[in-house]
Amino acid sequence: MSKIYLGRYIYGVAAIISGVITFAWRDLNAWREIMPLDKVPHSQIFLYIAAAIELFGGLALLWAATRRTGALFLGIIYLIFALLSLPHIAKGGWVNFFEEFALVSGALVVLGETSSKSHQRARGLARIGYIFFGICVISFTAAQVVYFSITKNLVPKWILPAQSFWAIATTVAFGLAAVALLSGRCALLACRLLTIMLVGFGLLVWLPIVLLDSHKLFNWTENVENLAIAGAAWIVADFLAQNRAGAAPVP
Repeated sequence: MSKIYLGRYIYGVAAIISGVITFAWRDLNAWREIMPLDKVPHSQIFLYIAAAIELFGGLALLWAATRRTGALFLGIIYLIFALLSLPHIAKGGWVNFFEEFALVSGALVVLGETSSKSHQRARGLARIGYIFFGICVISFTAAQVVYFSITKNLVPKWILPAQSFWAIATTVAFGLAAVALLSGRCALLACRLLTIMLVGFGLLVWLPIVLLDSHKLFNWTENVENLAIAGAAWIVADFLAQNRAGAAPVP
């Protein structure tokens, strides 16, 4: 019986949810990924195109026969989102860039794993996605340092011992995960723990925020983006697990 790798399913479901939310709200001004296009005539159409691609890509990713196509579509739309963040790098857009690029990395790993080309070339593409993801984790560490007060305030006050403790602990965890991923030492363990931490962010931080204020689009978008990044981290962990087991790419 073949092993089921859940990362790609979480990643795909996050894309589907994002597409549904986009169609439900239809608010161009609330989507930072599309905001640079707000001066383009009929810019609303770009919002619908992006949502349709996320829906199609997410659904395609759930089935083995269409998984490569789904990863390709999602990788392209997330790369476009990342590139649209570049003009705002100096104003903090680097955070948005690396969040989107982490999703591109997840798509690259899936493309590599499902490639019909030679095993070596397929693993090379997945390896590139893996390295890119490790670089993105460095940016997550830096973001928590630069925006430490925001990070601290996001920690629920009921979680002991203190908000500052968990803000520092998660920042250190991001840093250690980045070192492990890029050095290759304890990379699988680090990526699994990173995935658990990101899932924890969703359950303990973003989900309660949505429940408290479900009418604010920002709360939903942050929730689904965190879920997508957790899915990308899970994809990388699955890739490392396959490497350890010496398995061939799984379709």
